[in-house]
Amino acid sequence: MEGNARWVAVTAVAPVAWGANYYVTHEYLPADHPLYGAALRALPAGLLLLLLCRRLPRGVWWWRSAVLGLLNVGAFFVLVYAASQLLPVSVAATVMAASPPVMMLMAWALVSERPGAAHLAGAAAGLVGVGLMVLAPGGGADPAGVLASVAAMAVSSFGYVLAKRWSGDADVLASTAWQLTAGGLVLLPLAVALEGRPPALGASALLAFAFVALVATALAFVAWFAGLRHLPAGTVGLVGLLNPVTGVLLGTVVAGERPAAAQLCGLALVLLAVVLGRPAPGRARTPDAAPGEALTARVRPPPADRHG
Repeated sequence: MEGNARWVAVTAVAPVAWGANYYVTHEYLPADHPLYGAALRALPAGLLLLLLCRRLPRGVWWWRSAVLGLLNVGAFFVLVYAASQLLPVSVAATVMAASPPVMMLMAWALVSERPGAAHLAGAAAGLVGVGLMVLAPGGGADPAGVLASVAAMAVSSFGYVLAKRWSGDADVLASTAWQLTAGGLVLLPLAVALEGRPPALGASALLAFAFVALVATALAFVAWFAGLRHLPAGTVGLVGLLNPVTGVLLGTVVAGERPAAAQLCGLALVLLAVVLGRPAPGRARTPDAAPGEALTARVRPPPADRHG
């Protein structure tokens, strides 16, 4: 149980950083350059992690990195950037809380991880909470922003479960570096072709990009994929609900947003979902896990694995 709690705490770094990322993107980054915004988030983080791990993909990891980079980085980062600009911070973060049931169903189909009753109950509570926050009067749910958020949730949920399925023969740091670098290399030429010259960035925007790349991307994705390796996908998905909690708190305290009573009830349900998603005692994932558990907890020496 102690080991599970430790990995839950490590995993929680990611959604907290991502919740803060909505605020930073909304307030400090250029609104009309989503491709450059995504590229400048992904590529510096990927190159930094490559310098740290000093390892290139081998064999199937060349094409796996490209696929995961496209899903977890390329498409996801652009959609999240757009949602961050179109929606209030609290709403943009909260829509992503619908991902737990999607991750659970995909994990069931792709890695034979059957969700438990507590996970399903947590997913249901999280969905109701999201509905209350997005549909409540004053929620500010711009349809285009909500669509971008929902698309980002679906793309990333599929990519995260694929990363979980493929992660047994690569360590977290290296596989994360490969995905981020691959996604950034796809985004950069698209940004040049479609958005022209890069935006002029002042000191505040440069600091914001530093936070987004180093904390909300490099650190957060390593923590997230480490959690996916050691915990059930249902638990990781519900820990991810700390993303909207962070977004709502920052939106309220820092950005001056004022959630309605229904939105606060929705936030309480999201927190309940995180509690319900905690792994049960005695269910730590080990290298000797049963055959039905397709992803084991082993952390092997080189090669490498990563996160989205």
